[in-house]
Amino acid sequence: MASFFSYAEAERAVDRLADLDFPVERVAIVGRDLQMVEQVTGKMTLLRAIWRGALSGAIPGVLIGWIFGLFNWINPLISAVLLALYGLIFGAIVGAIIGGIVYAVQRGERDFASVTMMQPQHYDLVVDEEVADEAARLLGMGV
Repeated sequence: MASFFSYAEAERAVDRLADLDFPVERVAIVGRDLQMVEQVTGKMTLLRAIWRGALSGAIPGVLIGWIFGLFNWINPLISAVLLALYGLIFGAIVGAIIGGIVYAVQRGERDFASVTMMQPQHYDLVVDEEVADEAARLLGMGV
């Protein structure tokens, strides 16, 4: 149907179709030509590795402790809160230790933190064949 260089443009086209009472459930936005983008978020130090490890261990620790606390038949609320707290502490300690060990084992090979994402180069607007002519007319593209 149409190709756009940004997601916002493709989104605006679908929004225009929706405003004109087009059946938008028959529309898809497809990202093409994917590329991997790694955004560096900062320098990795031992302290930062320990902190990130503690955070990544604390979250599952709280959840696991809370779930186990709910199995107490006599007083589940107090047990859930108490075990969640213990899970937070234990998970943070274990996570910090593992984070420090992983940082030490890398020996300066990767002294930065980053976030990886996939990013399309183009966005194609695709519609079902039965309604393609109507969509092209509504978007002013001709057939």
